[in-house]
Amino acid sequence: MTQPSNAPFSFLYQDRGGQIFLSLLLAVTLLVPILNVAVSPESALHVPSYMVSLLGKYLCFALLALSVDLIWGFAGILSLGHGAFFALGGYAMGMHLMRQIGDRGVYGDPVLPDFMVFLNWQELPWYWYGFDSFAFAAVMVLLVPGALAFLFGWFAFRSRVTGVYLSIITQAMTYALMLAFFRNDMGFGGNNGLTDFKDILGYDIQGDGTRLALFVASALALALGYGVGRFIAASRLGRVLVGVRDAESRTRFLGYRVEYYKLFVFCVSAMLAGIAGALYVPQVGIINPSEFAPANSIEIVIWVAVGGRGTLYGAVLGAILINYGKTYFTGALPEAWLYVLGSLFILVTLFLPKGLVGSLPAFSLPRKQESPQAHAGEDKPSDTPHPPSPTSEARP
Repeated sequence: MTQPSNAPFSFLYQDRGGQIFLSLLLAVTLLVPILNVAVSPESALHVPSYMVSLLGKYLCFALLALSVDLIWGFAGILSLGHGAFFALGGYAMGMHLMRQIGDRGVYGDPVLPDFMVFLNWQELPWYWYGFDSFAFAAVMVLLVPGALAFLFGWFAFRSRVTGVYLSIITQAMTYALMLAFFRNDMGFGGNNGLTDFKDILGYDIQGDGTRLALFVASALALALGYGVGRFIAASRLGRVLVGVRDAESRTRFLGYRVEYYKLFVFCVSAMLAGIAGALYVPQVGIINPSEFAPANSIEIVIWVAVGGRGTLYGAVLGAILINYGKTYFTGALPEAWLYVLGSLFILVTLFLPKGLVGSLPAFSLPRKQESPQAHAGEDKPSDTPHPPSPTSEARP
């Protein structure tokens, strides 16, 4: 039975793969806390606390991969610098956690973090003000990555920089940020970054209950991120984005301001990446400039390609599978892990060009027969004259 198009969450009714993904995510979100708390540690079904944090980290990576798939799979924007937005969200949360340490630090200063005392800073920099408030930090988690994406996208998309050139300058952006954050005089901890966190919202950050809460928060953020991405993809905006991806010049010829559409989805993607970074930091206990490394951003693209570009849930699958494999092989075959990752990417590219999920017809996204240009024509501005139909002119 077809659901009405104006029903709440109607964009999910025809999304079979999304329904399966959200069902599995709900099951995992419910089972992991139960298996951690209610099952005896001697049982084979028990999920230890360290595994809860590890699974939470995987969910953060999944949200990061989903944010990249939103722009690459649906708008054709290949960003090789999305790790920058992830790291900025992480630093915003890390600054809040550092302010919560107070006089419990090594040097006992109630205002300055330990690294500032060590470097003989006399007062707190102005850009640290407000981070003692969780609400302010949460706003910055969205605002800082979103503002950077807006400034970068405003100049890049208005200048019609596309393809490999856009990918290169996104990579240059994250590399420049990495070099800047490595400097001690930037006020972000330099090479060591931010660490030694004590608590979050008044709860011990190492406590089992806090780890479970962060895991659940990561799962909810992933579900929300998927809902936002699917809503955009299923809307008229999403159809225009597909038109931009497949035929940008023709979509622009139809009267659309293509740069505005790309800028909007780029900013949304950056904010999702910032949320992923903010949830990642309290679960791993550290954030440092290595998160800006261009290699990290390239690895994110590999997650999306392996899972299935343009599916959203495929990106989630790719991120979880590859990071689980990374965890396993770095312990079993530490010297061969990079070769395993490279071989996996080559094999998927050669034999599964649509990724693991995209190669399965049952989970492929339903696509209408109309071209993206036909969809884009539905939203054509009213001041653009419609050409007369050839069939109507032929009638007497």
